Order: sequence, then C-alpha cells, then structure tokens
Amino acid sequence: MAAFIIRRLFQSLIVMFFVAFVAFTMFRYVGDPVNQMVGIDTSLVQREALRERLGLNDPFIMQFGRFVLKALSGDFGISYQHKRPVTEMLLERFPATLELSLVSAIFSLLVGIPMGVYTGLHRYGWLSRFFMMFSLIGISLPTFLIGILLIFLFAVQLQWLPSFGRGTVIEIGGWRTGFLTISGLKALIMPAITLGLFQLTLIMRLVRAEMLEVLLTDYIKFARARGLSNKAIHFGHALKNTMVPVITITGLQIGSILAFAIITETVFQWPGMGLMFLQSIQNVDIPIMAAYLMMIAFFFVLINLVVDLLYYVVDPRLRVDAVKAHG
Repeated sequence: MAAFIIRRLFQSLIVMFFVAFVAFTMFRYVGDPVNQMVGIDTSLVQREALRERLGLNDPFIMQFGRFVLKALSGDFGISYQHKRPVTEMLLERFPATLELSLVSAIFSLLVGIPMGVYTGLHRYGWLSRFFMMFSLIGISLPTFLIGILLIFLFAVQLQWLPSFGRGTVIEIGGWRTGFLTISGLKALIMPAITLGLFQLTLIMRLVRAEMLEVLLTDYIKFARARGLSNKAIHFGHALKNTMVPVITITGLQIGSILAFAIITETVFQWPGMGLMFLQSIQNVDIPIMAAYLMMIAFFFVLINLVVDLLYYVVDPRLRVDAVKAHG
C-alpha cells in the first residue's frame, strides 16, 4: 500500500507539472493583459514600463520557472485586474464553490443510487419507466437551460427561492458559510440541483446497468440456491459489487462538479471560483486563470488518489492481487 501511494504521488507531481506548463503556455495567447490594465490615453513608454514591471518581457522559460517556484509555495502572483494576491482571492471564493459542489455531489449520490437500484430491481415497473424518462431529460438538457427553467419557476413564478447570490453568510474562523442561515440554505437549493442533476442521472443509469449485470452472475444464482432472502442478495451481495465502477465515476464526477461549476455559478451569480475565473478570462487576468486551472487539476489528482484507495476497501480481490504481487 505504501509503495502504491508513493508511486501515485510521483505520478501526480508529473501531472501537476504538465498542467502548469499547459496553463501557462495557453494563457499567454488569450490577449495582452496590459491593454486591460491601462486606459487608451496611456503612452507606449508607460505600457512598456508596465510590461517590464510585470515581467512580461522576460523569456518564456524564466517566466514559467518563476511561476512554478511561486506556485509550490502557494503564491500565484498578483491579479492584473484587482491588484490583489491571487491566492487570497481564491481562498475568499473557495468556500462558496466547495459548499455548492459538496451539496450537489451529496444530492446526486443520495438520489441517484437509490433510483438506480430501484430501476435495476424493478425493470418493468411504471416508476422505473418514469425514472428512466427523467434521466433522459437530465442528460439531454444543458445545465444553463435547467438553471434558467428553475429560476423562472421557483423564483419568478412561485417566488419561493432567490434567483441569484449566496444569501446571508456567517464567518466562522475565516470560513464564510451559508449553511447556518435560512437565506443561505434557500439560495443553495436551485444551484445545487442544477449542478447535480446531470451527475444524478449518470449515477442512476450506471448503478442500474451494474445491478442488471451483477444479478445475472453465478454467485448471485448460488446465493439464491442457498435460500438467502432477496434483501440479503440485493443489498448484501449485488449492490456491494456494483460499487467499484460507481466509485470511479463518482470520483471523477465530483472533480467535474468543481471544474464545471462555472456555468451554474454564472447563471445564478454564485460568488465562487468559477465565476471569478470567467471574469478573469474577460479581463485577460492570466494569474487567476492559471491558478484556477492548477487548483482544479490538484483536486482531480487528489480525488483520483482517494478513489484508488477506496478500491482496496470495497473490492477484496485488489488486496489479494497486491499481496501476490509482493509475495
């Protein structure tokens, strides 16, 4: 296990270095940040002096090396547009994005897995058919359209929920949360459903497909022959053996929720990192764009490592193979 973790950490470092290189290279061609920082009456001499002060005239290798060395210490430079440390700005927005992503992931798991199990066990029931039709809607409709429809129904027509913002937040030890206020919880409902709906339908369909496949295996037939109850077979044997692919997809989807919260945060003007990233693209704020991409890559790498470790907990065959490999 220790050797496995060390090997994966080394691979993660390579991935992070590659992402840093791609991010820094790609964002050099999105525009000139100096044009966004100065007015039209700024002289060429003043523009050149600003470029020199920002280090934009240095060779690429020097700029990239400086970026990597600072990033290792958590320093992603100063925002061109806001004149503030990028790390500080990301940390301010991080709680909003994390809370939205966690609630969306929990929502998709708590609803998607039971729906998948039910549709797998009752393939021809009317409720299963309804769930399958619902999943098609969830997969087919784009995220921004779902958000707009929810806003129209629950904010405009019924006026039950706020249409934008995060509501009232409370700061606890530097962490700003909306979980402890009514307006914060109400503001979280529609963005969380919008962001989690696609993941919910994907998880439901995956669990259903895995359940149908597992129920046809020999060990399930043997369990029935032993006289085990349907509850023991379905939840003690079948469901447990569907969890390996579900854990894989779920882990990747949690990373996707963090990465693609941009659309949801834009629709609902949710003050998270995704909205800040979109605004930084408009302002050609390269430090924010690079830092955001690095942070998302870090979360993907971390989630993949956790998923691999969970395999050893869920699937005993992997532990046996690991023992044989070292034996």
